[in-house]
Amino acid sequence: MAANTQVSAAREPLCPSSGMHTPQLRGVSALRLSVLTDETTSPERQREANRGAAASLGIDLADREAVDLGVSASKTTPFERPELGAWLQRPDDFDALIFWRFDRAVRSMDDMHELAKWARENRKMIVLAEGPGGRLVLDFRNPLDPMAQLMVTLFAFAAQMEAQAIRERVTSAQAAMRVMPLRWRGSRPPYGYMPAELEGGGWTLTQDPEAVAVIERIIRELLGDLSNGVTGKSAAAIAKGLNEDGIPSPRDHWSLRQGRKTGGKTGGKAGETVTRERFAWRHSSIKELLTSERLLGWKTENNKPVRDSAGNPVMATAEPILRREEFDAIGAVLDGLSVDNKKPDRVDTVALLLRVILCEGCGERMYLHRPSPNSKSTSKTETYKCGSHTRGRKCASPAIIKREWADEYAEREFLRMLGALEITHTRTVPGYDPQPEIDATLAEYEEHQAQQGRQKSSAAKAAWQRRADALDARLAELEDRPKVEPRREEIRTGKRYTDVWRGADVTAKREMLVEAGAILTVKRGTRGGWRKLDESRVIFDVRDPFFADAASELTAMATIV
Repeated sequence: MAANTQVSAAREPLCPSSGMHTPQLRGVSALRLSVLTDETTSPERQREANRGAAASLGIDLADREAVDLGVSASKTTPFERPELGAWLQRPDDFDALIFWRFDRAVRSMDDMHELAKWARENRKMIVLAEGPGGRLVLDFRNPLDPMAQLMVTLFAFAAQMEAQAIRERVTSAQAAMRVMPLRWRGSRPPYGYMPAELEGGGWTLTQDPEAVAVIERIIRELLGDLSNGVTGKSAAAIAKGLNEDGIPSPRDHWSLRQGRKTGGKTGGKAGETVTRERFAWRHSSIKELLTSERLLGWKTENNKPVRDSAGNPVMATAEPILRREEFDAIGAVLDGLSVDNKKPDRVDTVALLLRVILCEGCGERMYLHRPSPNSKSTSKTETYKCGSHTRGRKCASPAIIKREWADEYAEREFLRMLGALEITHTRTVPGYDPQPEIDATLAEYEEHQAQQGRQKSSAAKAAWQRRADALDARLAELEDRPKVEPRREEIRTGKRYTDVWRGADVTAKREMLVEAGAILTVKRGTRGGWRKLDESRVIFDVRDPFFADAASELTAMATIV
């Protein structure tokens, strides 16, 4: 092939030899990099090559340029790239596209087909400044010329084969690096870690101080501070606080570290793509963060631990954020916070006496009833009603009571009986239980065993057996580890229930009642009892042995005084 190859059937010459005036072509210089640190294909090198090709062909570039850095041609079409895509939407603003090489434009035959189709429909020229045979000019200004399309197809095929070879090399290298201890293959690290260079070359992970500080805050708020009477928060409440304080989410945190803008594209409704300026913390992201073995420093693949030949988890870092006992303790707290929204007695943020108030007629729980806005009744009174009919049962004497009366009576009696009692908290100091990891490893082993007999080659059979032996050995090691039981500590707060009750919300007050085993039993009312509470209808008591004894002692002391 000649040093300068032109496939052109132009209606007008690029450099006219006659005296006729031919308008100068307007060109766009397109630059692209997959990796910002790639010096061999740097923007300046591409820019100079494109300028040289434009000058020799008499194409005016002016300041027309499309620069897409950190953009993969294998993952994005020319139309999806930020700057090039914007130019392609304005075909009247230029006549030619100039790329340094073919792989700067596309990496697949499908993408090249669409780009060539666009060029043919809009009568454009595509110039490749350099290549195996020199410069290549693909002139689509004549839609009847088949040669340009043929050359495009041949070069696109070569580019796609090269891209596939690159993917295979990268995949193979990453698979080998995945089982190397303390070696990080690249890409975005797990939240809480950041890449660091190794002395002998390559990368590992170390703790990211900023992210670790956020993780510590999350754990601190989840567990609470019982010594100061501070109860733990839910994952949703923690996420809300992080968002209000402007703490970047894991995805935004990495973008800021890379010097990029926060936010990006995310899924919306079916078939819809939403672009956000920032990504928010969610309760699900909090739970996913705290339950991932990556906090233990383990490498994971598809949310499963990567294991070595002995079945041990492969470490990605020498600086894990959590120890195993800490990780298990946090998991236990999260399990305890899980709520079954289908349960009829789930916690409500409004009703004080849910799980506390009972109907005397059937002994079943009563539930808050609110008049419907569309109801014909003029009454707007909220009540607690016997819920036997919702369970398909019949109550011989169903009770109903005004919510206001019941709440006030229960509060008065609770504080009379236990208001002077000092609040204490029981804190569990975590031990170590190998059972969770045994269960996870056993699940891997059973999944692996299900593939037995499907291997055809001797090499595959041997690899299958090595994996089975490694998992079995890991199980044996875990079973030999002693279990350390957690211990409970009682923490005195120096605060009385009366003091805490005044500043507590409905949910916190209800939890105090439930913890004490408080029960308010309500009998069916009589006619005329609507002006005030008939206290002969209600009985309040605490049934937890500790609180019942404390109430008796406090009542006796009050009587003596």
